[in-house]
Amino acid sequence: MKGKFKISPAQITVLGFLLLILLGTLLLCLPFASTKDSVHFVDALFTATSATCVTGLSTVTTATQWTLFGKIVIIFMIQIGGIGFMTFMSLTTIVKKSASLSKRKLLMQSAGSIELNGVIKLIRRVLVGTFLIEGVGALILSISFWVKGFSFFKGLWYGVFHSISAFCNAGFDILGDSSLIDYNSEPVILITIALLIIIGGIGFLVWGDFTAHGLKFKKYQFHSKIVVVTTALLLVGGTLILYFTERNHALAHFNEGERWLNAFFESVTLRTAGFASFDQAALSDGGSFVSYVLMLIGGSPGSTAGGIKTVTFAVVILNAISFARNKDSITIFKKRIHDSIVKHACAIITIYLAAICFTTVIIAILEPFSLNDIIFEVVSAIGTVGLTKGITASLCITSKMILCLAMFFGRMGGLTLLLAIAERHNYVKLERPYDKVLIG
Repeated sequence: MKGKFKISPAQITVLGFLLLILLGTLLLCLPFASTKDSVHFVDALFTATSATCVTGLSTVTTATQWTLFGKIVIIFMIQIGGIGFMTFMSLTTIVKKSASLSKRKLLMQSAGSIELNGVIKLIRRVLVGTFLIEGVGALILSISFWVKGFSFFKGLWYGVFHSISAFCNAGFDILGDSSLIDYNSEPVILITIALLIIIGGIGFLVWGDFTAHGLKFKKYQFHSKIVVVTTALLLVGGTLILYFTERNHALAHFNEGERWLNAFFESVTLRTAGFASFDQAALSDGGSFVSYVLMLIGGSPGSTAGGIKTVTFAVVILNAISFARNKDSITIFKKRIHDSIVKHACAIITIYLAAICFTTVIIAILEPFSLNDIIFEVVSAIGTVGLTKGITASLCITSKMILCLAMFFGRMGGLTLLLAIAERHNYVKLERPYDKVLIG
């Protein structure tokens, strides 16, 4: 009878995030969490979900709606949601320096580790690295805010908040109702936040290779090589495309240097961060389409970012190239990628696209906004990005609840969520005969 009530690692992760969202919602509903007399339960739930799922979408203005207590609750949810619920809970394990096999499996899933051996060491490195990087980012941002005329404590608080929010790819800000638009000509602030986003979104395994081997790319693990190359191509390609699509649209009022700076920042923040250095409603149709793609791809496995992940995208593209070249398998960096990984990648993309289509249709029925704005909002939620064209606060309660589910779906990962719901322990594998179908 005991086996009936066994909870899988995926189910524990999902339940952990649900409990964190519920706790955050209750705390934000407290009278002293809001600057106003009361906050609607749905707005508190939406904020808690967005913070825990490190998205950044908000139905209220974070800077003015929440008191210091409310903002501290939000930043704690961002921190725990960013590095992973089980990673945060592993602090007790780090102290004890031991863990059961089942707990190691949970930690392995949370940190995105490929191997079970050394997972505690990886978690320790993740925690130390996280607080170190966030500390450096907070210091640089605090100095920048002090230079801008902020008081010591206000500058320090703003530096800490935005460093954590950037590293965790959350996109929450407490600067006002215009995100980083007032700082879009400040290279130190934009580049610091961009670097925090990239470091947080590149994946914990890549950190290990970088700290162990520095810039000696040939010594990196196979996984890290794919991540680094894919990330670099997305950053460079995204910057170039956004520069040319937006130079006469969203970036028209900038000088040449600021255009490149903001095109680069947009390319970075679209991949699940959610900070905005210019009005997203001003994006051209071409820029909006590029935004959908970058938001869907997101960051890398085992990171603070969301989306289908860079490796998933790379595997599917490499599979298409291999098929076009009439090759039986994917070969890159003198290694082959297993067919099961290709199936996994295709399943993830299919699930995400299906979720985007379904969510878009439902919200389009409920809301009067343009399809472009709704698709942008939905992809932003499912990709845990947090950018918006300004419609979030105007959505009806039903649409807000649907976006909460979308954000949760995106943070958990479609496949993980389905496995948690449909976990089967006594599955018997059956071999069926092959038959032919026509495709293409």
